[in-house]
Amino acid sequence: MPYTDRELMARIIQCEAEGEGDNGMKAVASVIMNRTTVPYGQFFRELHGDVRAAILQAGQFTCVKEVVGGQYNPQNIYNMNPQQLHYDIADWALTGGILGSVADCLWYYNPFRPTCGSFFPPGNTGVIFTRIAQHCFYTPTQKYAQT
Repeated sequence: MPYTDRELMARIIQCEAEGEGDNGMKAVASVIMNRTTVPYGQFFRELHGDVRAAILQAGQFTCVKEVVGGQYNPQNIYNMNPQQLHYDIADWALTGGILGSVADCLWYYNPFRPTCGSFFPPGNTGVIFTRIAQHCFYTPTQKYAQT
């Protein structure tokens, strides 16, 4: 049986940001929802507002990959066991909740160092906006609109 949007969202929240506290988990959920509502660019054209498509889009989230660097990735959404908190945040996001501090962000990543790069992803389509716990969050640049 395929996972519901709620189940997928709870699993990716747990996998991508469980150690980041409530705001970190809400920020990750917000980025996913932002991708479903952005009115231009690649995500608009490819996702058509579909939460499942946003989560499962190829190459976007390490937690969706079962293999990373040629090796099995045990930290993937299929191995997660979401708890009530993850479902609560998923419900919050799926009913329109957006964390204000990442309201327009379309990307995030953990740089595994104390500073965030100025741009992400490659191609300078996102510019640094804020950092929450270990993750850096990026808003779209004008270049993103052309994607």
